[in-house]
Amino acid sequence: MPQSIPESIQQGVTSETAAGFQASPDSDCLADASRQSGAPRSPEAVPTDLDAALQNLANGVASDLGLAVKAIRLLSHRLPLTVQVLVQRADGQDVSLDECARFSGPLAEALEAADLLSLAYVLEVSSPGIGEVLASDRDFTSFRGFPVEVLHHGEGSAEQVRQGLLLGRDERMVLLNMRGRTVRIPREEVLCVRLICPTDDS
Repeated sequence: MPQSIPESIQQGVTSETAAGFQASPDSDCLADASRQSGAPRSPEAVPTDLDAALQNLANGVASDLGLAVKAIRLLSHRLPLTVQVLVQRADGQDVSLDECARFSGPLAEALEAADLLSLAYVLEVSSPGIGEVLASDRDFTSFRGFPVEVLHHGEGSAEQVRQGLLLGRDERMVLLNMRGRTVRIPREEVLCVRLICPTDDS
């Protein structure tokens, strides 16, 4: 089951990720929680009148779970399009990773049923209290097994995002478990490593 991030690191930092994962630190397997529909198109093809419809849809799902939607962002500069939903408890407190995952499944189903997006898209559910950047060696030890996003330079110096379970960091590499495969990213190419909220792929 996804683990909750300790309250001590919930600093009100938002997380912008390209996808989410549901995984257990005791398992080598990851579940790809991308929600995609249709064929990829250019960002210019994204409709401009989706905000209200998406907000109403997400509000309904959140209300049933005792949650509240703080913001919805359409990140059209990403391909596929990213639908980012920031959610918190109805009393204004940050959600846990488990609550975040429980919300993402019904929301993804509601989005598919409503057929609001004809473009390919990725659903990201996060919390204002999730997204803490990992910096110190202690961070990388404490959060081994947690889902993370790594922003790094790829081929041609283009920025890339990878997600998986954090395996650790040594003097040369940041190590991730991506769907059961160990991926090594050179530290000099890493721009940022942050905790993310897993989403439910049920």
